[in-house]
Amino acid sequence: MKSYWAVVSARFRVLLQYRAAAVAGLVTQVFFGLLFVMVYEAFYRSTTTPQPMAYRDVVTYLWLGQALLGMFPWNEDREIRAMIRSGVVAYELVRPLDLYVFWFSRALALRTAPTLLRAIPMFIIAGIFFGLQPPPSWASAGAWMAATVVALLLSCAFTTLATISLLWTVSGEGLSQLMVVAVCILSGQFVPLPFFPDWAQPVLNLLPFRGLVDIPFRLYMGHISPDQAISVLTQQVAWTVALIVLGRWILSRGTRRLVVQGG
Repeated sequence: MKSYWAVVSARFRVLLQYRAAAVAGLVTQVFFGLLFVMVYEAFYRSTTTPQPMAYRDVVTYLWLGQALLGMFPWNEDREIRAMIRSGVVAYELVRPLDLYVFWFSRALALRTAPTLLRAIPMFIIAGIFFGLQPPPSWASAGAWMAATVVALLLSCAFTTLATISLLWTVSGEGLSQLMVVAVCILSGQFVPLPFFPDWAQPVLNLLPFRGLVDIPFRLYMGHISPDQAISVLTQQVAWTVALIVLGRWILSRGTRRLVVQGG
């Protein structure tokens, strides 16, 4: 495990160097956060129909999404994509390491370093100026933190699976676009899942994307009580394990049939 921890640590330190990008991303996310808040404010002002979430809860939900935006699996590892396109990935195959765990470790650093650079100032700014509410209890806060850790692992499993798919797709652009659409819509990032029609709720609750956004955010707000935390955390963990097993199986098939450019 020391080797994999060294991978996470080294990659994490490299990603922490992009402070200017983090500041630019923070400004961008504050802008889009305010834009989403104004859209929902207009919606709530224009309707008298009871909604599944109070306006202040929606505001909190939106700012949580902006704070943790970097954690979600928007794309594959671009450096590994370049390696696959150039044929340098052959060097990855001769490392004395488990290739899946090695790539998963890279994904873990990729999803944590940019998130930490943006999330901490985002929580401070949104909490003071833009209506981000604290959790209703310490139990809800603890459940949210546990669910966020599992959501991070689930996101890394998605990222690693997308990276492995490059062994067949090479470019990966199409898959990246599909990932963005799936994550934004099916996780509740753009529209909280309680706003979807009743007929869609069973499907949305069953899919793994819910574990990225809906479960941790609603635990934070107390919509899912701490007493139910074990049940939803179990769902998150089950999907994480399933995606890891699937990823390892696909990677084993891909490396057996891999043809490096040039021979």
